[in-house]
Amino acid sequence: MRFVILTGLSGAGKTQTIRNLEDLGFFCVDNLPPTVIPKFAEACYQTNGNIDKIALVIDIRGGKFFDDLFESLTFLKEQGYMYEILFLEASDEVLVKRYKESRRKHPLAPEGRVLNGIATERKKLKDVRERADHIINTTKLSARELTEEINNIYAEEGQMETKLMITVLSFGFKYGIPVDSDLVFDVRFLPNPYYIPELKQYSGNEKPVRDYVLDFEGTIVFIEKLQDMLEFLIPNYKKEGKRQLIVSIGCTGGRHRSVAIANKIYEILEQSGYSVNIDHRDIYEDVNRGGGKL
Repeated sequence: MRFVILTGLSGAGKTQTIRNLEDLGFFCVDNLPPTVIPKFAEACYQTNGNIDKIALVIDIRGGKFFDDLFESLTFLKEQGYMYEILFLEASDEVLVKRYKESRRKHPLAPEGRVLNGIATERKKLKDVRERADHIINTTKLSARELTEEINNIYAEEGQMETKLMITVLSFGFKYGIPVDSDLVFDVRFLPNPYYIPELKQYSGNEKPVRDYVLDFEGTIVFIEKLQDMLEFLIPNYKKEGKRQLIVSIGCTGGRHRSVAIANKIYEILEQSGYSVNIDHRDIYEDVNRGGGKL
């Protein structure tokens, strides 16, 4: 079992770090009172491997309970429970800037200067820092660089590569652009099957409409250009640590053109080996509501 005590200066990046550890499969608990650590550790070790990676955030937010940390760590060592301490820190200037940007009060200086709170916190954490197994200074680290640091220390083989889940989503503009979209493409420039009597009843999931939409020269060129764009963007999104990408393709009602093209893009991405889902948000909206342009 890997048992990590995450601590350090307020504003140094513990919130992001705990999220990174969660992404790596750690069971994470924030602001656990140190007096509870022994019983918590005992319970976790008794799961017979069901919980094998644990991270606890322990810091001065615990108030007087924080002073019990060393006593709890001593107990863990005596019981043979292995643990490691990850300590985060940053320069005074950067910490002050982060507090001013977030407009939060420092827990050790709620009514006073942030700088005074930081100085007091450094003194209280001095002994913990000296016992740390890993110390990360986040002064000059971007969010992506901090993630890389955490991965370098805690990622297992096969976890280093960012897993990006792509969803290709068709929709109708008349029902609004999906709020979670990362990329939005408008295919209303293509001829509308809605105005073809023998096609109106079908959706883009069915062959008559699919063949009609995909046979246009404009569709072929559009798909080629979109594929080229995605092949450029996806590796760069992964490099920056993005884990979910929503590619939304819209037509008027979300039943014909957007569905056919979304399906085609989904097939291309799947054949390229990406993790991809397909979702047709509005495919039945106009049918359910009794008509309108599709």
